[in-house]
Amino acid sequence: MDLSGKTAVVTGSNTGIGFECCKQLLELGVGRLIIAVRSLIKGERAKQQLLSNKAAANYQIVVCKLDLSSYDSILAFVDYTNTLDQLHIVINNAGVCKRAFALDPKTGHEESIQVNYIGNALLVILMIPVLQPKNPADRPGRITFVSSDTPAWAEFKEKDSTPLLKAFDKRESFKFGDRYATSKLLGQLFLKELAKHVPSSVVVINAPNPGLCKSGLDRDFKGSVVGYAARFMQFLIARDAATGARALVDAAVNHGQASHGQYVEDGKVVPMAPFVYQPRGETIARQLWHETMEELAFAGVSEIISGLIK
Repeated sequence: MDLSGKTAVVTGSNTGIGFECCKQLLELGVGRLIIAVRSLIKGERAKQQLLSNKAAANYQIVVCKLDLSSYDSILAFVDYTNTLDQLHIVINNAGVCKRAFALDPKTGHEESIQVNYIGNALLVILMIPVLQPKNPADRPGRITFVSSDTPAWAEFKEKDSTPLLKAFDKRESFKFGDRYATSKLLGQLFLKELAKHVPSSVVVINAPNPGLCKSGLDRDFKGSVVGYAARFMQFLIARDAATGARALVDAAVNHGQASHGQYVEDGKVVPMAPFVYQPRGETIARQLWHETMEELAFAGVSEIISGLIK
């Protein structure tokens, strides 16, 4: 694959899988790479590391602020991408795995759900009208966001709650292992519903699974018994970050319109968690979609979806 002259965004790209995605995109010749990170200082360090490779010296690397826990930060980042003359690929890698319950002070939502689902959903929707006019219908832009195989065994004990999103904001329902898996399950339910409203000629959106990786996702557990256990499991069976990143880059550059609205694992389009296809899952997907539209109404997401040129 030759990405010469292409522009790509990678979120959460100063370390781990995101950083490796940046390296691989540069190796494929991407002309302009946008590192979207919470910390500009850490982003600049990552930029210098990438530029230390002689092969990357001739490419443009831009560091931008992006915090998925902040709606204002997401809106500001999207405004910046609107100023770009071109944009072809967006890899949404940023995510968290929280050890303890905490509400995000800016939105009032539990932090895992805020970053892994709500903030990610807002970014994906807002990037659609940015990418569409910059890419022809026969070669639409690509949006990839990180999924996981953990949704297949998510307990998802909040599934009978109405409203659904607010149920995650209750301390008594928090269980760190299941919360991460459930946040990724929400992403799969959202993707399946989103694909009904956004055709693949507008933008191709898919969700690859990088697998269990040595990526730093478990940093919130550092020094704990769970953290030591996780590190031991990683030592035994985890992929390195570069291997995990290949799954994301592959989904973004090799999988075309047939992968739209699909889950990609080990380079192949495969089924999502079984719950997604069950009648109860389909009902909850619609409920989640409506609640997400209401939550993000301030950004005009419903108008964006209904106003797409198809």
